[in-house]
Amino acid sequence: MFTTRPELHGTFGMVASTHWLASAAGMRLLEAGGNAFDAAAAAGFVLQVVEPHLNGPGGDLPIVLYATEHDEVIVVCGQGPAPAAATTERFRELGLDLVPGTGLLAACVPGAFDAWLQMLLELGTASLRDVLEPAIGYARDGHPVLPRVAEGIASLEPLFRAEWPTSAETWLPAPAPWSLFRRPVLAETYARVLDEAEAASADRDGQIQAARDTWYRGFVAEAIGAFCEQTETPDSSGRAHRGLLTADDLGAFEASFEAPVSLSYEGWTVYKTGPWGQGPVLLQQLALLEGFDLRSMGAGSAEFVHTVLECSKLAFADREAWYGDPAFAPVPLDRLLSSAYADERRALVTDTASPEFVPGLDGARLPNVPSNRLLLSQGAGEPTRGDTCHVDVVDRFGNAVSATPSGGWLQSSPVVPGLGFPLGTRAQMFWLEDGLPNSLEPRKRPRTTLSPSLARRDGDVLSFGTPGGDQQDQWSLVFFLHHALFEPNLQAAIDLPMFHSNHFPSSFYPREAKPLNVELEKRFAPAVVGELRERGHDVDVTDAWSLGRLSAASNDAGGTLRAAANPRGMQGYAVGR
Repeated sequence: MFTTRPELHGTFGMVASTHWLASAAGMRLLEAGGNAFDAAAAAGFVLQVVEPHLNGPGGDLPIVLYATEHDEVIVVCGQGPAPAAATTERFRELGLDLVPGTGLLAACVPGAFDAWLQMLLELGTASLRDVLEPAIGYARDGHPVLPRVAEGIASLEPLFRAEWPTSAETWLPAPAPWSLFRRPVLAETYARVLDEAEAASADRDGQIQAARDTWYRGFVAEAIGAFCEQTETPDSSGRAHRGLLTADDLGAFEASFEAPVSLSYEGWTVYKTGPWGQGPVLLQQLALLEGFDLRSMGAGSAEFVHTVLECSKLAFADREAWYGDPAFAPVPLDRLLSSAYADERRALVTDTASPEFVPGLDGARLPNVPSNRLLLSQGAGEPTRGDTCHVDVVDRFGNAVSATPSGGWLQSSPVVPGLGFPLGTRAQMFWLEDGLPNSLEPRKRPRTTLSPSLARRDGDVLSFGTPGGDQQDQWSLVFFLHHALFEPNLQAAIDLPMFHSNHFPSSFYPREAKPLNVELEKRFAPAVVGELRERGHDVDVTDAWSLGRLSAASNDAGGTLRAAANPRGMQGYAVGR
């Protein structure tokens, strides 16, 4: 069987991610005797350096992991909440009906740092120095800059020079593709955190705890709070605003360990985050699809694509109506994931594409999407979409990690002086309409799109995920269906042609929707495209290798490890032995 690259097999350890340098850094920790949690943390910090357009220290992080020691699947929530001062009234006073997609006003607490360190502290074995040194080295000594990063910085040069001077100091002059790019201020930030941690304690756990304190209650928090308070910067609203995030907001934050949400499908139990992320929407799609004979349809057939798309539209309507931080609003997951509800909703799927976007259950309420008036001629500060990273790790001990870091993009917000990185803009995912599960409230987590996945079956563990915003739980779904129903080879399941729907409102500013719109790769047969159009889908055919950036790693009950990474984008890589 031909695949774009081999599916890796081994018995020692596997790391797959969206960048080869991160995969190599994770493997370095495994080779040094560490476990999957050590390796994932090291890879995650390297991703912050080498994929700055996709994630950064100012971003967010959900993790789904399996810990052999506890024989348990655990979720680590590194999704930082909104500032205490962030209210819908405050935004209305500023004349806003959407949270801007760029700038300081949309910043939530940066949760990624604490999520990596909490996992490392509780489940890892490596020292803080061993985990941070690869990232510090790449920031201090340089790394080959991706063409996409170089092109992105060049396109943002007018904005940086005119409006975001701290970003100009960090990113300009724009580097040439593949040139060595250095970030000395970021290197110094991590080096200072490490130095202060080692000065505070002589033992491993004490150093990790001291690093957490330094970040959230020390110089990092102080610099972030001062910058947000003192700096007024243009954003995608077309106006300039100060941030609401304070040092006290950071000091009150701690990443949490939570139980996952799960569903059984075809002998697998699939685990996702709670409804503060969009993760359960993948489970809702599986519940709906369980009532169809997808195997007889065949992967890549028009019937298969149509059925998956129509079930996705139903599940995402419920996401929009019901999902939010469960600490602030009840989310009826038991009912949304029940077989009876799936039977009821499945009856809405017909042979033609539905133009409707209708959630289920009594009391469902969709947000009123504001007009797109804010998109008109804004000049500097108009929205520039970011993306996400992903890393999967399995080790010889049976542990597995699926992590999806994102946010804090170089294009999202000006760099914080003295720290060398920008803040995230995750608050753009809140609604400013009161009374919704995902309405903005102080210290509330936004309903994020970040969605790692883990599945278990008869002693096997599968870790998988992808960047892609709203597409994450569509691309991950298609990969999982490919693997569970048609293609046991992980690499082949990733390589198969991909598709997704844009039918529902985007989670990102300016929250646009494209009813009936479908994107699918050119490798689908023309007859499939034609039939989908006949069924009423508005089909856009994309480049042959353009949708999805999945990676995956698995550990079977017999001790064989496997891994695969996405060829799309020409940077994802799996390593292992």
